[in-house]
Amino acid sequence: MTMPVIELRGVSRRYDDGPPALDDVSLTVNPGEAVAILGPSGSGKSTLLNLIAGLDRPDAGTVTVDGVRVGELGEAGSARFRRSRIGLVFQFFNLLDDLTVTDNVVLPARLAGMGRRVADRRAAELLEGLGVARHARTRPGRLSGGERQRVAVARALMNRPPLLLADEPTGALDTAAGQDVSRLLTELNAEGRTVVVVTHDLALARSCTNRTVRIGDGRITEDVRVPALAPETAR
Repeated sequence: MTMPVIELRGVSRRYDDGPPALDDVSLTVNPGEAVAILGPSGSGKSTLLNLIAGLDRPDAGTVTVDGVRVGELGEAGSARFRRSRIGLVFQFFNLLDDLTVTDNVVLPARLAGMGRRVADRRAAELLEGLGVARHARTRPGRLSGGERQRVAVARALMNRPPLLLADEPTGALDTAAGQDVSRLLTELNAEGRTVVVVTHDLALARSCTNRTVRIGDGRITEDVRVPALAPETAR
């Protein structure tokens, strides 16, 4: 039997004295799935992503990712786990503007102890595959939003993580660039990578995932597997 990439059991998270951001949530994501976590602002979807990534810890329940209970890791252990097992893509790219594109991409590998020559070679392959190799020595501030998001994806893939988490990856992009990123996520999933996308955009979910999980008021309200649309259909 295949082990899930993500497994949450009875997970709750509360901040201060307000209502729970997540309330007794259980969720399983299997290898190779492409899952969209849908919900309005304040629904709990970003909290869910942060718990999966080990950026936050549950108040109750367990979060297991790739066989590791991430909620039980210390700060340093959690950082090491993310570097090796999880690729993170954010809405606003989180690239370092004082570094070149290549230096941004190799950073996770260098932190993980990879030699510079090997890291540079891996980065060059990723940038070529993502269509931004010509910008290898450019600083991110000179790139378009779509190009910066492709660089961010390259950085996320640098250490060959089995899981890619994307938090509103098209939220800061225009329509054309957003469609490019959607097609890119579809291609990465087709190559066998497990992809989880947090978004409020139903069109993005339909274009690059085959399962939608809706969250409202901290609870899962719907979990539906649907056929993904072909990239051309999403244009």
